[in-house]
Amino acid sequence: MTARSVRSTAEPEFFDDLTRLPAGFLYRPAILPADEEAALVAEIAGLPFQPFEFHGFLAKRRVVSFGWRYDYARKCLGEAAALPAFLAHLLKRAAHAASASSDAFQQALVTEYAPGATIGWHRDKAEFGEILAVSLSSACLLRFRRRRGEEWERQSLAVQPRSLYVLRGPVRSEWQHSIPPVTALRYSVTFRSLARSLVPPPVRGPRTG
Repeated sequence: MTARSVRSTAEPEFFDDLTRLPAGFLYRPAILPADEEAALVAEIAGLPFQPFEFHGFLAKRRVVSFGWRYDYARKCLGEAAALPAFLAHLLKRAAHAASASSDAFQQALVTEYAPGATIGWHRDKAEFGEILAVSLSSACLLRFRRRRGEEWERQSLAVQPRSLYVLRGPVRSEWQHSIPPVTALRYSVTFRSLARSLVPPPVRGPRTG
């Protein structure tokens, strides 16, 4: 596990210091054992993945959503299938590792990265809030950047399989992130809360007394 940081357009140097990563970022290695990862990957491999499509462009990675999905054509959320039991169990494990409530996360995005697949610079849609992401099968480089005047401040971390990372606060609202091409098959399970403005109010029973 290695973090790195720099403020320039040049390739950053490595640092073994997680405190150099953006505020609000949390990393938890090995939140589940290897045998559980293998069973989880076997379940995930059977999901109904579809190529990720963005304005007519088909990416190399494949995705499937649960709870809610973002419709890029309509620019809004739409309902998706309910979270399978094996992913609900993973959500509880991830939320516990992040000191969060699993009830706060209503959406899941499972992504399959074939060798050579990547994801470009982006910030998750404003319809979503806090993010929990579990990495499976192989490692990747998670990169961050934010604009500082005419330069980019850049940081990155080698994310290992079976690990969890959390995006909340400044790293969620101020920074973009990306993953360069992976060298081996990798799965990512991303759990997201909904933005506060989209969370339905609690159902209240009749008043008594």
